[in-house]
Amino acid sequence: MYKAGERWEFISAPEMLRRVAGLSAALAELGVGPGDRVALFSANRPEWHIADFAILGLGAVNVPIYFNESPERMSYILNHSGAKVALVFGGEQAQRLLGHRNALCSVTHLIVGSAPAGVGSEVLRYEALIAEAGESQVAAYRRRAAQVTSGQLATIIYTSGTTGEPKGVMLTHRNLSSNVSDGFTPGDLRSDGDLALSFLPLAHVYERIMGYGYLFQGVTVAYVEVIEAVAQALVEVRPTVMAAVPRFFEKLYASILEQGRKAAGFRQKVFRWSLDVAQQALPWRAFGKPAALSLRLRWAIADRLVYARIRAGIGGRLRIIFSGGAPLAKELAEFFWSVDIPIYQGYGLTQTSPVVTTNFPEKNRVGSVGRPIPNVEVRIAEDGEILVRGPCVMQGYYQKPDETREALTPDGWLRTGDIGYLDADGYLYVTDRKKDLLKTAAGKFVAPQLIENRLKTSPFILNAAVVGDKRKFVAALIVPNFPAIEARAREAGVEFSSPAAMLVHPWVRELIAQEVERANAHLAQYETIKRFALLERDFTFAGGELTYTMKLKRRVVEERYRDVIEQLYANVAEPRPQPQS
Repeated sequence: MYKAGERWEFISAPEMLRRVAGLSAALAELGVGPGDRVALFSANRPEWHIADFAILGLGAVNVPIYFNESPERMSYILNHSGAKVALVFGGEQAQRLLGHRNALCSVTHLIVGSAPAGVGSEVLRYEALIAEAGESQVAAYRRRAAQVTSGQLATIIYTSGTTGEPKGVMLTHRNLSSNVSDGFTPGDLRSDGDLALSFLPLAHVYERIMGYGYLFQGVTVAYVEVIEAVAQALVEVRPTVMAAVPRFFEKLYASILEQGRKAAGFRQKVFRWSLDVAQQALPWRAFGKPAALSLRLRWAIADRLVYARIRAGIGGRLRIIFSGGAPLAKELAEFFWSVDIPIYQGYGLTQTSPVVTTNFPEKNRVGSVGRPIPNVEVRIAEDGEILVRGPCVMQGYYQKPDETREALTPDGWLRTGDIGYLDADGYLYVTDRKKDLLKTAAGKFVAPQLIENRLKTSPFILNAAVVGDKRKFVAALIVPNFPAIEARAREAGVEFSSPAAMLVHPWVRELIAQEVERANAHLAQYETIKRFALLERDFTFAGGELTYTMKLKRRVVEERYRDVIEQLYANVAEPRPQPQS
């Protein structure tokens, strides 16, 4: 399914296969064969998967590019991979690529779908290439695809990275197919009624593998091209399954609290009461513990009055939501389970195709990222680093042998760069990135991501970055949730002339200070935030502070706000951490 104007249009499986076969035949006529790299630059839409299968069926290598990638990184990826052909879908993407055509060294042909006005004869039109495809092309596609072996390179995915030059992760057909077959359990997906929403970038392996799972199980997929359209798509198509990242749930939680605050009088009292009931019901709803009949009745009433409305806001039919990309704050996971929004967390990396561990409906431990999927091994190194071995582990980094040797041990273990631990039942908990760990001047290691996740559970905090490496104490850069703060300020009779004025207002500083203390209450003394600065704008991918999976580029943030950070530590009688027993 895809949105055409105001309507959702359907493409049948036979029609999709016809388009795949037609495009694959056209690529073959252009000289694309086994091992040749073909770039794919597109937002989420049916043509993404059509192009992907057309490329893979030739034994060629798909080099996906994030649909909102910068021109410089886009040119680097195309040139470094040696892409022979570039497939582009969407007017904005076409204009961006054509505007840098002279910088592309290896690309001999451009194929453009939904081409913007003014595109000349130097490009091939996707619509024309597939127009006449029929049974003969489908038969030829099946013959060529049958000759592709599991060990052949299928894709090179350039990781966005939190620092430095992007690296091309090489994944074979076996890497991808093993992850699809091992990463889902029977009953996860149902061909007789499931409808999936696809909005995370298909250029990232997480959504790509989810898409393979949907399509291979006969699940209808509704593609959403831009994140701004997700809220509307949820209520229009009413999906039953989808994948998301923690940032999605953080914003959803903030939106829920904001709607509750907007309610007046009795309705607001009911909302607050329902949140209290949800908290009481946590052991039952999230962890399967027994619950008294009186609590079950209160929950049923709260569900009818409040929780059902929350679920209706995201379509009302979601039975499985997969969360990956980064750890989700335990408090958020517990909240959503308490209101009957089932989130199953997993863990993986581009280098592992990506799923390493996951929770399943039959085996779920809220707060963990699940147990290793079949055929995948996980162990914890002496320094706490998570190591992974299995058929999903990458072949290495394209044309970067030194980086490959650094990432892979001689006996096949991948050094993930993540820190975590396994509990007695084999459930994995990820605490932070190894390179993100802060070491205070007193020699204490601090995991910033855990603290940031706690801060972001506040309705008044939109985002946060914890700092303190080689410093005497931990501090934080905090992005306020301006609408939520304004609503609370109106209740208190406080007014602001502008967002900039809000940042320095004593009332706001005190409000955020209270939220920081709430987070500090769960931390060791040496981890607690002693000072914070308020920022006027959020961290974004476009601004360079986030990867396209919404992970913080910590070094970029620290450099960009270096002066702000220095002020946090200037002229301060810095407290020293107390000795830990």
